[in-house]
Amino acid sequence: MENLQLIYTGKTKNVYALPNGNCLLKFKDDCTGKDGVFDPGENSVGLTIEGVGDVNLRMSIYFFEKINAAGIRTHYVSANLQDTTMEVLRAKPFGHGLEVICRHKAVGSFIRRYGDYIENGADLPAYVEMTFKNDALGDPLVTKDALVALGVMTDAQYETIKTMTQQITQIVADDLAAKGMVLYDIKFEYGYDAEGNVMLIDEIASGNMRVYKNGEYIDPMTLSKLFFA
Repeated sequence: MENLQLIYTGKTKNVYALPNGNCLLKFKDDCTGKDGVFDPGENSVGLTIEGVGDVNLRMSIYFFEKINAAGIRTHYVSANLQDTTMEVLRAKPFGHGLEVICRHKAVGSFIRRYGDYIENGADLPAYVEMTFKNDALGDPLVTKDALVALGVMTDAQYETIKTMTQQITQIVADDLAAKGMVLYDIKFEYGYDAEGNVMLIDEIASGNMRVYKNGEYIDPMTLSKLFFA
């Protein structure tokens, strides 16, 4: 790693440039949270949990390989569990960073916004929404029309992301359901290559999803253990 160029230092991963034109993601044991308590919704690193980088990489490998096999484009190339690294295709993010959420159940910020119209935990039809990654503004929600008007993405790219998100979410939900768990919502990131082709990027880890079993929320570390049990 010391011979590679560091491109970006993230909260939970560092990104390096590889000689072949791809990138290398180095997974860390740092987690987002507040006051020493893990919280995937927080915008800053709050604690370090030994082994979390390893389980995040393991789950990412599992799902990226499954999604690639389904013919859905991702940035995943290969991984090395010994080094906790993942080789990925180079991709340009949308704008200054965009998060895409797919919701099967009404919880969290969705209920905070729309609680007057829907009950907590009610079913949603694979509802997709997008937020700008901006800690200072609290990751503001952004509409399709705004994304197109601001030049962040085209109408076609938006529709591609929406379709991909719903397909990928169903893959994850089906796997969790087979283990007796229910996916409430999940968060993704996307980028695009030099030709403008959209691809799933970043990671697919327990910290990016809200999962319940027998009506009880499962924290990310427990979820990872149950998933690979």
